[in-house]
Amino acid sequence: MTTPHCRFCGETLTETFADLGMSPLSNAFLRPSQANAMEKFYPLHAYVCSACRLVQLAEFETPEAIFSDYLYFSSFSESWLHHAQTYANAMIARLNLNQNNEVIEIASNDGYLLQYFSQAGIKVLGIEPAANVAQAAIAKGISTDIAFFGQTTAHRLRAAGHAPNLITANNVLAHVPDLNDFVAGLKILLPPSGTITIEFPHIERLIAENQFDTIYHEHFSYFSLLTAERIFAHHGLQIFDVEELSTHGGSLRIFAGHAGANLISPSVTALRARELAAGLDGPEIYAKFAVQIAETKYALLDFLIKTRREGKKIAAYGAPAKGNTLLNYAGIRADLLPFTVDRSPHKQGLLLPGSHIPIFSPDKIFEEKPDFLLILPWNLRDEIRTQMQQIRSWGGQFVMPIPTLTILP
Repeated sequence: MTTPHCRFCGETLTETFADLGMSPLSNAFLRPSQANAMEKFYPLHAYVCSACRLVQLAEFETPEAIFSDYLYFSSFSESWLHHAQTYANAMIARLNLNQNNEVIEIASNDGYLLQYFSQAGIKVLGIEPAANVAQAAIAKGISTDIAFFGQTTAHRLRAAGHAPNLITANNVLAHVPDLNDFVAGLKILLPPSGTITIEFPHIERLIAENQFDTIYHEHFSYFSLLTAERIFAHHGLQIFDVEELSTHGGSLRIFAGHAGANLISPSVTALRARELAAGLDGPEIYAKFAVQIAETKYALLDFLIKTRREGKKIAAYGAPAKGNTLLNYAGIRADLLPFTVDRSPHKQGLLLPGSHIPIFSPDKIFEEKPDFLLILPWNLRDEIRTQMQQIRSWGGQFVMPIPTLTILP
């Protein structure tokens, strides 16, 4: 492999943030007939740029290979739908959106968000590269352009007459290998008085909460407000407001517009100062991260081995990308974790990449009655505990692997 360089500023990457060994693509699920076929594993090594402090992975697969046929459908999470509806209502009120306005969402998935703007009579357009997921949105009546977003797509939409009052992109910035092309595209598509909102997991929370399992090949970059400001400013855009969210273990929602078009909120100044005080613009905080990662692996393996030796049953809930990072980093296979379950019928009947742990419907939990249920999508902990509370009837307990292994009361 050639020496990796920063995807924003071009600096040679030499500082390690987290080296998680070799891992397959986290959403490269397998059919049972593929169980004995060769799988591709890639280095899962995150670096931090010594110049701009962007945390990032080297690119091993193209976005087309990763996202053109995708198995993540946002609408299968009730809490995420609630988050989307709350956001839509807030933006309609804040920006005074009506039937004369347009909202464009980048990486619009199955229409989980735009449906709420559409129900309010606002014109919407989704941009989604995964054709199978886009078709689910189209079936809901959400107009969707099947494409990757960047300067080319932005110019095409502008030429077609699109002038969105709001451009939104939730949890897509991390998935973009060519950051400069993506942000330049935002600049092109945004009208003079338009607003951009983007949500992404906050690197400050990732470090503080030991969320190393959110590092996977489909996530190319991990952001602080400081790095996001540098990237946007480079392209003539300015972050003028920021909100801290609880989603995905702690996220930021940034508000951006053309440079000089908006007053800077005190929340931006305060968070910038907090990040600087925490050391996010220096090397030490990133260098310390690897130690706590290893301890998490050891604790999970100790627990699974002890459980199996005692003859107790354990299963997992969920088949998220973060779970696949955790299981492959720890070397966990079906001998320690016999199966997992997931609400999405698109994943049921498949095998997790790398570990080859089978995925079933949640009904399997009530058939097998495990003593412990390991929650892999820990960001949906409360939703899952509510859905699966019946396990307590046979003495079952929930287990959280992140930030430290915890058996929930």
